Amino acid sequence: MKNPLDSAALAAAIEDVHRAGMPGLFAEVRDGDRVWRGAAGVADVATGRPVTAGMRHRVGSITKTFTAAAVLQQVERGRIGLDTPIGRYLPTLVPGERGDAITVRMLLNHTSGLAEYLPYAYPSLKAYPVLADTGPQSLDDHRFTRFDPTELIGMGVTAPAVGAPGGTPGVYSNTNYLLLVQLLERVTGTTAERCITRDVIERAGLRDTGLPTGPYVDGPHSRLYEAWFGMIDPPRDYSVYDMSWVGPSASLVSTVSDLNRFFGMLLAGEIVSPSSLAQMQRTVPVVSQEGKTIDYGLGLHPMEGPGQGVFWGHGGTVWGGGALAMIRADGKRQMAVAVNLQRWNRLDSSGEPQPHPVDDALATLYRVAMYG
Repeated sequence: MKNPLDSAALAAAIEDVHRAGMPGLFAEVRDGDRVWRGAAGVADVATGRPVTAGMRHRVGSITKTFTAAAVLQQVERGRIGLDTPIGRYLPTLVPGERGDAITVRMLLNHTSGLAEYLPYAYPSLKAYPVLADTGPQSLDDHRFTRFDPTELIGMGVTAPAVGAPGGTPGVYSNTNYLLLVQLLERVTGTTAERCITRDVIERAGLRDTGLPTGPYVDGPHSRLYEAWFGMIDPPRDYSVYDMSWVGPSASLVSTVSDLNRFFGMLLAGEIVSPSSLAQMQRTVPVVSQEGKTIDYGLGLHPMEGPGQGVFWGHGGTVWGGGALAMIRADGKRQMAVAVNLQRWNRLDSSGEPQPHPVDDALATLYRVAMYG
């Protein structure tokens, strides 16, 4: 075994992230049949209740891999065409020439040119990506807001386009995945939640994973602390939150064990067919929400390691919470990590996020987890 699990190194690495300023985090790493689970820090800074590796957690945009898998299953059944214009399915949501030009594939890989709706739904984020001119007020204003997904889509569709349909680099946008949610409902005649639960979550045998029906996380979980680049000091708990602002594009609740099980089965061709998986792994350049250009497939993206081959997976954030799940292309090595603080980097005088010890500590944890 080239890089066997080093339990001591993993335990030290996860503890270092906590020491660097992360209130609490937990992880599971798999190498073949061997499994390491660990946790460090607290789930509640007021009471000191510790985090544990089995906690349920909001995993943000890792949900997109589940949504994409559900769409690919409908492609396999002949109900959706990957290269069919979205206007053929949802003419009122994406009308006219854009509906004819934007395909299902372009929504899945963020090359539709449709803008992100979030700064329009959350007015205090309107200046995004100019972080210094944003503020966290809208996060509090909308804690219990029940958003209508078609209204959110309307905000993204009517906003100025961020690119031409099919043009690269694409621009990461939640508007794309809210449209895919509507597409699933249109072709299956059921809710996207039911479709994703039946075809993906239950098919993968995930016992602690689900899409929330209200603002609460069921079962043992951590509080989620949002700092918004130092503008919320001390960071505020947003673990109770109505997730309709992202719906089934980023609201999944899961565990690190379930995430590893899901990505293991996906890469083994047990969730979608091998030919569908090959489509998911066809990448294009996309500008991420952090402004970095990454390779992105259909709800999956690759990360290269030094001489260790390619890892496939997805990351996600919500207000206060974050997660990352990755699996090596050969399926042998896996990692899922969950954290309970977000946007910990303060801004410098030019409005750019400053380096923080948590960044280096997390990078080290990922390296030890994925490459030994």
